[in-house]
Amino acid sequence: QVQLVESGGGLVQAGGSLRLSCAASGRTFSSFSNYVMGWFRQAPGKEREFVAFINRGGSEVNHADSVKGRFTISRDDAKNTGFLQMNSLKPEDTAVYYCAAGQSGGSSWRSYRYWGQGTQVTVSS
Repeated sequence: QVQLVESGGGLVQAGGSLRLSCAASGRTFSSFSNYVMGWFRQAPGKEREFVAFINRGGSEVNHADSVKGRFTISRDDAKNTGFLQMNSLKPEDTAVYYCAAGQSGGSSWRSYRYWGQGTQVTVSS
């Protein structure tokens, strides 16, 4: 199995920045480079929402319209780690953020097999 461990969440003022990290490991984990990686978030009372994904080679990225131009997904395969850089944060970005990985991926959370525990991001006005 693959374990994903997230870090970097916290409380920040509107307009501020946070960088989330997602470290991958596990006994059956062969190579992080073989996995599509995505970020999702879930606000209170709402369903899980797509934020961004990056393909195996990192040549393609996709960001949700709500975060485009403010958030940037990236990966460092040599360190088995993915990132979500969040700039110009807004109160509506407040949510639990989840890292996900899988052999297939995209904007649907159902495509991902492995998930992190989630990290809380709170943006104050």
